[in-house]
Amino acid sequence: MSNSNTATAESQQEWKLPSAPKVGMICLIVMETALFTIFVVAYLYYIGKSLNGPFPKDLLEAPIIASICLLSSSGTVIMAERAFKRKDKAKFRLFWGITWLLGATFIALTAVEWKGLLENGLAIDTNLFGSTYYPLVGLHATHVIIGLFLLALIFILSITNHLPFEHVIPMEMISWYWHFVDAIWIVVFTVVYIIGVY
Repeated sequence: MSNSNTATAESQQEWKLPSAPKVGMICLIVMETALFTIFVVAYLYYIGKSLNGPFPKDLLEAPIIASICLLSSSGTVIMAERAFKRKDKAKFRLFWGITWLLGATFIALTAVEWKGLLENGLAIDTNLFGSTYYPLVGLHATHVIIGLFLLALIFILSITNHLPFEHVIPMEMISWYWHFVDAIWIVVFTVVYIIGVY
């Protein structure tokens, strides 16, 4: 008897639609992953096929500091997310702001790297290395810049008290996007700075 009552209660539970923002973000991440896959495959396919230099081993140095900055920003964004859910505004703003600074440092170091590459004769039309390096690394940098814009937007909404703690979804979605950008960097770093050089 009790089993039938439990089954009836369960069957009467209201079915809820999945969160539209979460479904939308998952779809975006899947599409972006497909896009990055095309660029990564193109880079892998053309490794070592440039007829003239400079070659990856001549110019590329592993961007260790930039990578540490970007990957550690995933940790700070998690801490910000937890602070937001605890309704701790001060810590949320602190860790969210640190996340932005780490991402901005990554972009600044990428710009320095590109300046050095251009000064050493590697442009996008120099050879197959340049034609595949700039689009792949540039695509990732573009995603980081978009993420920085979104992080800054949330930060501004927070300090102007336009981000109530009940509205956790926008903050969560940007956090998901940022983790995606960081995960993609691990792939780009491996392909460009490890496989491509060695």
